[in-house]
Amino acid sequence: MKAARMYSVDHPHYKWVALSNTTLGTLLAMINSSIVLISLPAIFKGVELNPLEPGNVSYLLWMLMGYMLVTAVLVVTLGRLGDMYGRVKIYNAGFALFTLTSIVLALDPFTGGEGALWLIGWRVVQAIGGAMLMANSAAIITDAFDVRQRGMALGVNIVSALAGSFIGLVAGGVLAEWDWRSVFWVNIPLGVLGTVWAYRSLHDTGARRHARIDWWGNATFAVGLTAVLAAITYGIQPYGGHTMGWTNPWVVAGLAGGAAVLIAFGVIESRVSEPMFPLALFRNAAFTSGNAASLLAAVARGGLQFMLIIWLQGIWLPLHGYSYESTPLWAGIYLLPMTIGFLLAGPLSGFLSDRFGARPFAAGGLLVMAVSFLGLLMLPGDFSYPVFAALIFVNGLGGGLFSAPNTALVMSSVPASMRGAASGMRATFMNAGQVLSIGVFFSLMVAGLADSLPGTLSSGLTAQGVPTATAAQVAQLPPVGTLFAAFLGYNPIAELLGPQVLGALPSANADTLTGLAFFPRLIATPFHHGLVIVFWLAVAMAAVGALASLARGPRPAGATPGPRSGAPAGRGESGDADTTRPSVGATAGQATETG
Repeated sequence: MKAARMYSVDHPHYKWVALSNTTLGTLLAMINSSIVLISLPAIFKGVELNPLEPGNVSYLLWMLMGYMLVTAVLVVTLGRLGDMYGRVKIYNAGFALFTLTSIVLALDPFTGGEGALWLIGWRVVQAIGGAMLMANSAAIITDAFDVRQRGMALGVNIVSALAGSFIGLVAGGVLAEWDWRSVFWVNIPLGVLGTVWAYRSLHDTGARRHARIDWWGNATFAVGLTAVLAAITYGIQPYGGHTMGWTNPWVVAGLAGGAAVLIAFGVIESRVSEPMFPLALFRNAAFTSGNAASLLAAVARGGLQFMLIIWLQGIWLPLHGYSYESTPLWAGIYLLPMTIGFLLAGPLSGFLSDRFGARPFAAGGLLVMAVSFLGLLMLPGDFSYPVFAALIFVNGLGGGLFSAPNTALVMSSVPASMRGAASGMRATFMNAGQVLSIGVFFSLMVAGLADSLPGTLSSGLTAQGVPTATAAQVAQLPPVGTLFAAFLGYNPIAELLGPQVLGALPSANADTLTGLAFFPRLIATPFHHGLVIVFWLAVAMAAVGALASLARGPRPAGATPGPRSGAPAGRGESGDADTTRPSVGATAGQATETG
């Protein structure tokens, strides 16, 4: 570690130290946003709780979405604090907090509801550490690299983060087969290494902007965004005989009240002298359009991930002989082509965008994603895997082509003293997009299934000897329960009918109903109806995001170009001003940065 500390900010190796450490931190934070998803069956078995019982669905929802919700709410505040007190200082504290909470999570001493609440509560604390990492990593990299290499560096960092969400699926499946606590233990050695490494090697090179904390802005933003995202989370849950909870008074109140508080937040931020969310940044078209494209891409990508997992676990894998219990692991493995696409395209796109401009790659990446969505639309429920693998590989390529140039466009469009806030805003749009994607895409899928699944399910059950009244009752159950059962690796028909109904049937009929072919063939057509709606929306989002990526903005206010020799004077990778190193004549408040 002392050798790493010898690198001053002016040392040519320092930027690679900053890149490698922030990439490790972001990778760990993103892996933990998905590693629990695929491990949920093992975790709930470990704490002796059935998540599909009506009274336990809230535990499932918060275990599923709590981490993403907290990171979405806090990244702007933590990025702003990085601008004020030092990005590395906030980042390092986040690494330490993330590691400590991993230990606490693995030591859960309770079972049942108490055990689930322990995990949910400490996952919230872990998410605070993850948000501290995500909010400041892009700003630290932007400070460390000049404009000629910034796109490449951000490409490595961002694509590793996006790939982490898919790596978590495979890692969670493998570790959950061994012991559910290992899902949290695995963070500890890497977390300790990364924390010590960060404290001993990283330097705050960014321009600090000393200011007072905007308490009212922080409070209204946290309350408003939490209310909206929590309401969207509960909107998935059935309520009062309806297939979803959008008529639940608490959901309506959360959406309306949260929106009202966010409006109040906007008013506050426009009037305070030192806002936590600098609205003036949105006057720059490149910053606004880049974040809009990032939000749309995050919604489309997040929805795709969940739909593909359910498609694989509920239909394709059982039809090809995989037991329901093993489908979470194999779903992660069969989605690896998408991760490979991210890993191949991201750094390459960042490197090429440094040379040829970021906008064509950002827009082109989203168009490639749109084409892959169209291809997935045409697949039958029981598809040919090589075709499926090629399409999700292309989707990963598109995501990789988009992510690094988009991040470079956003981060290069702001003054150096605002990079922490800009990094936090970018992460907020990405994380909020993931939470929104679950609510939006699950709702669309459930709406599609609600029209056709009841009749198909009722006729299929009665054909196997299930009493008509029982079949009708089961068919009217909300489809979200069926989706969650498939997502968690449970046998959906066994969960819907229960041992009492199955035990009263002839053994041949019971074996058929709980076999690997009955449910997938039953749900394939209704599921595809919902999938068409979901993927057409994803196509539209990717196309609009591509258009937004082409918008250009002016040079950041107050920026003074100071590129290193060999870089085009006054120009960054996006054609915007390089604000990395103000010249001697920079204004006060833009402290000269080194390294």
